[in-house]
Amino acid sequence: MLQALSPLDGRYENKTGMLRAFFSEEALMRARVQVEIEWFLALSNHPDIRECKRVKRADEKKIRGILERFNSASAQEIKDIEKKTNHDVKAVEYFLKKKFERIPSARKQSEFLHFCLTSEDVNNLAYGILIHGALKDAVCPQLKSLIAKLNSLARRWKNVRMLSLTHGQPATPTTVGKEMTVFVERLERQMQWLKEFKMQGKFGGAVGNYSAHKVAYPKVKWETFGRKFIKSLGMSPIINSTQINPHDDIAELSHIIMQIDTILIGFSRDVWTYISRGVFKQKVIKGEVGSSTMPHKVNPIDFENAEGNLGLANALFGHFADKLPISRLQRDLTDSTVQRSIGSAFGYQLIAISSLMKGIGKLELNKKAIAAELDSHPEVRAEAIQVVLRKNGVEGAYEKLKKLTRGEQITHQQIDDFIDGLEISEGEKRLLK
Repeated sequence: MLQALSPLDGRYENKTGMLRAFFSEEALMRARVQVEIEWFLALSNHPDIRECKRVKRADEKKIRGILERFNSASAQEIKDIEKKTNHDVKAVEYFLKKKFERIPSARKQSEFLHFCLTSEDVNNLAYGILIHGALKDAVCPQLKSLIAKLNSLARRWKNVRMLSLTHGQPATPTTVGKEMTVFVERLERQMQWLKEFKMQGKFGGAVGNYSAHKVAYPKVKWETFGRKFIKSLGMSPIINSTQINPHDDIAELSHIIMQIDTILIGFSRDVWTYISRGVFKQKVIKGEVGSSTMPHKVNPIDFENAEGNLGLANALFGHFADKLPISRLQRDLTDSTVQRSIGSAFGYQLIAISSLMKGIGKLELNKKAIAAELDSHPEVRAEAIQVVLRKNGVEGAYEKLKKLTRGEQITHQQIDDFIDGLEISEGEKRLLK
């Protein structure tokens, strides 16, 4: 793939390949075929739509077989039809009509393919199917694996004390495990939102009013029938709409994913800083080179790669959230072209997650460096000391510790000497030391 225009299908193809089943053009065609077939069968099973007669069980199996056997050759066939129609959804309809010619009880009823539908009825449900599939089989499993790995590190290092930094300055000590747990909890909260998320479905015809449907079959309760059909595909029905799904669902999903990515950017930067401080060392991989000129370098490239790709993902998801819910009146085609890049956004995210998994796997805790750094900043004992002095009623406790430690290069012995001079019990002095 050295001629690939995008790194998603080139350099990083091995990390993004799983998304092809959901966001390639072939996958979109297949999902459209699924919607058209299911709608035709739903019509044929409706007792009040008599002209669309119930399909024989054997022929129904053949119709569903069109979807089961759908492959790259099928997609190319649709693409060839599209060259004539210059319309992607109409090409799917013609493709299916051609397939129906070989199925006796379906051949005479092929005009009920794409019956009363507008392209968006097919497209929005097709995208819903694909996004649900991608979340279930690709995105969520990768995120769960990452969270599980972080949780494992949090448990392993829960008692490893280290210096914390606030504003980049030495602060009250923390533990490595607790800092990992912060990210675990934040990610788990967002994963709960992701787990509950469901795409919406619009299915009301040209302007969302079931107008043509009611002209053809005025006795059919089309709104009820449409809602039932949308639910059968796993989506939440939109009751009132224009010609298109307003895409609030994709906007909502984008915000959830953006928050996950933002949390992971913060994690990437923190680990990068820990490596820079010496909290972590990185395993040396035989044969790898860290710099073209400096032989000693072992760079935190996995966390840098993750940060960059998460930024690219969020740039796209941010555009989806801002743009897709806005359409001129009944519709314009700006949403159609933008939706085609949804797979790219998820692709950048998966590259980042893969890099984080790789980078985390190379981390080694540098306990000596952690202990030395903590020991070299005795001034961080000041918070605990002044709080105990306040408890014991020592006037001006904060100010005494401020005078002793703020901006000063101080030793543990100086602090112990200060403690010895306090008018508090010997037990409290031992506690503070």
